[in-house]
Amino acid sequence: MRFDVITLFPDLFAPHLTQGITRRAFETGRVDVTLWPLRDYADNAYRRVDDRPYGGGPGMVMLVEPLERALAAVRAARAEAVAAPVVHFTPTGRRIDQAVVREFAASPGAVLLCGRYEGIDQRFIDRHVDVELSLGDFVLSGGELPALALLDAVARLQDGVLGDAQSHQQDSFEDGLLDCPHYSRPEVLPGGGPGDAVPTALLSGHHAEIARWRREQSLEITARRRPDLIAAARAAGRLSRADETFLAGLVP
Repeated sequence: MRFDVITLFPDLFAPHLTQGITRRAFETGRVDVTLWPLRDYADNAYRRVDDRPYGGGPGMVMLVEPLERALAAVRAARAEAVAAPVVHFTPTGRRIDQAVVREFAASPGAVLLCGRYEGIDQRFIDRHVDVELSLGDFVLSGGELPALALLDAVARLQDGVLGDAQSHQQDSFEDGLLDCPHYSRPEVLPGGGPGDAVPTALLSGHHAEIARWRREQSLEITARRRPDLIAAARAAGRLSRADETFLAGLVP
């Protein structure tokens, strides 16, 4: 799988691609990332890639010509029979969720376009962009952070990247719900308060009891924090009778 990133700030990517557990995906080539500095495709001495917007207003707009030259170089390097999709990160795009991540994790990759300033000339978007994605309902300074988030989420789904192959299967959103709490040593923290001990169910050694405790914690956290996910799970038929009974007993 290959991702080509067109960006004004390629140096932002290097620390992420060489540290942490997901670096295995990048170092082994399971997820191949190639960075394309946009200023290399400017055609003026100042390496300018933006200009004032028509109609007036604040900010600058990224120019079509440098972007098209960069994209042409990417296309030539990829040499694909079917062109990889061009992804533009923008607040107006589809919100990135685990379903989106799984789609890209199972794909051959994409061209990630990281905008800056007031935005990208709409004509480039109309000509070349296939997918528009958003990290959430807020505005960032550019597309680099959403691109990094997508790369990280895709990398951890690749075989052999995580230490335990089942790790991502227990993550939030994998089954449509939020994850349950997790505990480690010591069994009781100094202080001895009500919340300082590991829940009894996790110490039982009874696998079915542990699984049920985790499921109920997941259901409760999701119901209180993201009731929309409960509604979606119910509509998709992912909640059992036991799940519904537990939810019905929650104190509002």
